[in-house]
Amino acid sequence: MALLNTLKLVSAKRPNELSPQQQRRAKLIKQLTEQIEWARSVYEGASFERKSKRKVRNEETGERVTVEAQKKVKAWWWEANGKVQLAIRYGNKVLPLSKNTNAVELESTAEIVPTLTTIKQAAEAGELDRAIESVTASIARKPK
Repeated sequence: MALLNTLKLVSAKRPNELSPQQQRRAKLIKQLTEQIEWARSVYEGASFERKSKRKVRNEETGERVTVEAQKKVKAWWWEANGKVQLAIRYGNKVLPLSKNTNAVELESTAEIVPTLTTIKQAAEAGELDRAIESVTASIARKPK
């Protein structure tokens, strides 16, 4: 016990997991990071591949194996009337950015990465939590 007495002992409990609000915020930040990486690669002319792992049954042996598959990334921006429109998505829903707006208008595609970075910082600060809540509230939950 003499050695343990030299340490600072406390009663602590490890937090189990993030709150639902923090989980949704982390999901949006992950999606924003992916869009930033993809926009950079498009702007620089490089290729961007989003890979995911999935299980597939081998028809010869019948066993399930994990394989990497390339997933398609859908752009959150498009060109309209000579300007670039950027809508922030949470899953397959567009987030309302203010009362009657759901997109950001940009002058050129060069502004996409800085704008997405600003939006990511806003999400990290919790500024988009209400928008996420409004979108997730409209999604019907399946009964267990």
